[in-house]
Amino acid sequence: MDGNLNALTTVFTEFYYWVTVVFMFLIHVGFCMYEVGASRRRNHMHTLMKNVMVIPLVTVTFFFFGWWIYWAFPMFPFFGGLDHEMANANRPWAETMAPNLDDRITGVFWAAFLLFSWTAASIVSGSVIERIRSSALWVHAVLIGSVWWIIDAAWGWHYGGWMVQYLGYHDAYASGVIHAIAGGYALGVIWVLGPRLGKFAPDGTPRDIPPHNPWMLTIGLFLIYTGFWGFYAACNVPVISPEAIGGEITGTTWTATNIYLAPTSLSGITFNFLMSLSGGLMAAYLVSKGDAFWTFSGGLAGIITASAGNDLYHPVQAMIIAAIGVVIVYNLHFWVERRFKLDDAVGAVAVHGYAGVVGLVIAGFVLWGAPSSPFEGYATINPVGQILGAAIMFVGLGFLPAYIVARLQKAAGVLRIPEEVELEGLDYAEHTAYEEAKASIIEADKAHLAQKTMPAE
Repeated sequence: MDGNLNALTTVFTEFYYWVTVVFMFLIHVGFCMYEVGASRRRNHMHTLMKNVMVIPLVTVTFFFFGWWIYWAFPMFPFFGGLDHEMANANRPWAETMAPNLDDRITGVFWAAFLLFSWTAASIVSGSVIERIRSSALWVHAVLIGSVWWIIDAAWGWHYGGWMVQYLGYHDAYASGVIHAIAGGYALGVIWVLGPRLGKFAPDGTPRDIPPHNPWMLTIGLFLIYTGFWGFYAACNVPVISPEAIGGEITGTTWTATNIYLAPTSLSGITFNFLMSLSGGLMAAYLVSKGDAFWTFSGGLAGIITASAGNDLYHPVQAMIIAAIGVVIVYNLHFWVERRFKLDDAVGAVAVHGYAGVVGLVIAGFVLWGAPSSPFEGYATINPVGQILGAAIMFVGLGFLPAYIVARLQKAAGVLRIPEEVELEGLDYAEHTAYEEAKASIIEADKAHLAQKTMPAE
């Protein structure tokens, strides 16, 4: 009976993560639609291509070294060396990293983390549309997707990470681990990249560049909401036996757990996901005076703000925290834009980065004294640990690496497209064959129409 129960648990867990990966794929579909909707027509093919090529580049690099980092780095370099035992079991040539009937979980668990990596890269991609070289963006996608975010996951998301143990860092659904770091990274890139031509008037006043297709942008955001729901589920372990993690953590009952192996349920995160989405949407509608772009984006910002503690918040807390976060990040976005003349084309730094930081800080106060993890001896959740964690995510692993790499790219002349290309459109510069074929079809249609309308002799 025990053998059959364990086998059933394994098959269910395998299918559970596979389904969450399929749902999270919609996040990337949503980002593609969202960015194309926000881009002007002359940059559509370029926007799509740079997003599509994130998939193979991040997937391959995450397979070869990103996954290894997660298992090797939980205590490295501040409180210990590399965890060679766990890391060696997840090297690309390990038996677990290929079809293996004795291990049905590693592949789908790896894929769930991979989709988190795509999300981090896509957040950066949106902020730099219409003026970055594709090759430059792809370098940043690999770095944020397969290096920097997975280091912060090892430190602050792994159940044995040093930030969890010593800082009391708690971030159950990735306010910081995905969103703060990706927003900080995007800020580092756009700080060097500069604004789109025409974004600021001669006197420095920012101009609004409205989305080309608000319908596509809206559908893209709703797909991101849907995929984010799958993301929440993927941050949980669906069912685990007490014996599997030592018995003293979950007692005598088989249970679902969060990423830190503390008991939780899909019911709980469903309440809080929907309440934080609703709080974000209502607050964004009010603070933006009904602006559609910021209302829809505010729903996402609300979820991100509440995500750090959404395994522990009451649903009403989740709604209020989401609303507070949206008001803060909306005003902060426009202050930074005016003060520093930065062009965050889709508000990604605000919606993901600022919301993630605010969410971590709020969680430190609201959950002060609660266990960060079910393991005995770990620090409890506290404001100092959460603020330090937010700084590590947003600045240390996000902004600074991006700023340095972008400066090197700028010095080498490979970061930004030339001004004449930006005016003409990236589709004409990087996808000439596509544009020429489109132009030839248009000319053929015109000739056919002219022939049909010619008077008979």
